[in-house]
Amino acid sequence: QVQLVESGGGLVQAGGSLRLSCAASGRTLNNYAIGWFRQAPGKERELVGAINWSDGGSVYADSVKGRFTISRDSAKNTVDLQMNSLKPEDTAVYYCAARRWYYGIPGSALWESGSWGQGTQVTVSS
Repeated sequence: QVQLVESGGGLVQAGGSLRLSCAASGRTLNNYAIGWFRQAPGKERELVGAINWSDGGSVYADSVKGRFTISRDSAKNTVDLQMNSLKPEDTAVYYCAARRWYYGIPGSALWESGSWGQGTQVTVSS
């Protein structure tokens, strides 16, 4: 089982940037998909973006395309989420998740059986 720890959250003004990091331990992330999710108060958790560690394929929610970028660092065994041009509606707790998946990105329901981090708060002020 892989353990995940998120870091990098905080308070930022609208238009600013933050970089979140998801550090994995317990095993390498080969043959895993890593997803970044977020949950705002009173809303359902949603997929922000995800990357397949092995083939590098990625997907993004329409609401963050062109603003957020996911990258992986093999040496550090981390997956980062670079968030630019932040908006107040990006305010949420952000979680990373890992799901064993050989190619592509798993469907939304399949992430539930994966490993999850504890989350990190991102607050964007207007």
